[in-house]
Amino acid sequence: MDCQDLVELITAYLDDALDEPTRRRFDEHLAECDPCVAYVEQFKTTVGSLASLHTDAPQQLNPDFTLRLLSAFRDWK
Repeated sequence: MDCQDLVELITAYLDDALDEPTRRRFDEHLAECDPCVAYVEQFKTTVGSLASLHTDAPQQLNPDFTLRLLSAFRDWK
């Protein structure tokens, strides 16, 4: 797996939706690539921040916007 493959699979990885061989390749790549480790951590932080916004102030977020944002991250390549 290369870095581009990892970027394309990150949401499936975080959703625990990868098949076992792909997850193993993902983890093997992370074991060898510090920039991708940083990318995964940044992605987790971003998702966590967005989740806390939604939890702390759901009345401020338009549900349509939330769905579009989630869709954009899922489909982003």
